[in-house]
Amino acid sequence: MARLLVRVAGESDADRRLDQVLAGWLDEPRSRTQQRLASGEVAVDGRLAGKSHRVRPGEEVTVARPPPAARVDPPPPVPVRWADEHLVVIAKPAGLVVHPGAGTSSRPTLVDALRGQGVGLAIGGDPERPGIVHRLDRGTSGLLAVACSMEAYAGLVSAFRRHAVERVYWALVDGVPDPPRATIEAPIARSRSQRTRFAVDPAGRAAVSHYDVEAAHRGCAELSVRLDTGRTHQVRVHLSAVGHPVAGDRTYGASVERAAALGLRRPALHARRLAFEHPVTGERVVVEEPLPDDLAAARSRAADRGLTPWRAC
Repeated sequence: MARLLVRVAGESDADRRLDQVLAGWLDEPRSRTQQRLASGEVAVDGRLAGKSHRVRPGEEVTVARPPPAARVDPPPPVPVRWADEHLVVIAKPAGLVVHPGAGTSSRPTLVDALRGQGVGLAIGGDPERPGIVHRLDRGTSGLLAVACSMEAYAGLVSAFRRHAVERVYWALVDGVPDPPRATIEAPIARSRSQRTRFAVDPAGRAAVSHYDVEAAHRGCAELSVRLDTGRTHQVRVHLSAVGHPVAGDRTYGASVERAAALGLRRPALHARRLAFEHPVTGERVVVEEPLPDDLAAARSRAADRGLTPWRAC
């Protein structure tokens, strides 16, 4: 690959982390520099280096220019369910990543889609994640609030921090939880053995989920899940931890056979309700989103297999 940068570190760079130094040299966000380091584009004195490398004066730092990104299809249109000049609430389709990240730089994102639709996005803490104040996993569909003004961005960040946003998910899970209504209060951290996963960990961040069984079957159940917190993979990790992984979620131990029987190609998880006080106008915003076609079909197949309304004793 052609070289993007060759530079000898000076005294002013001494003992600084390599990702910090490179971000300044290249005038780009540190997240992009870290992607370069993770993908092997950066060498120090001819050897690949990581972001935690401490720079020493006289070291030669080389950054390779990556090959042109492979052509990708444009992102799918994203339905807007509620909008004003300050924010939008959209229905994210499954399979669409929310913002650029490691391993997704050549894949169209929700941010790309909204920009392509002419939606103005607030530049908040990270310029690569404009307007984004919360996330849904790539395989999860449903409602997401996105900030269009800085006033809305700050207000939404505060509301999520105060747990003042109502988020309700529909989930189809393996097995039938007992009791049919419960709170799962278990801290979550990145898995110590598989770094792309998360796990219940006493040393993790506090996480609270509430579930109610809405309908049940011999092998699966429909749940309504409400979140107090919003940790990465929270619903998936919590339900797996109590022995009822989200159907179709092979990452967290769901049955492959049941997923095949229900026609699932992704976790059966959908953000169906979002409610909050508008951070600028004070208006109460309540948006609900029906199941997308693939999950509606899975639910129908489950019903054909004997799914019935749950009646707690």
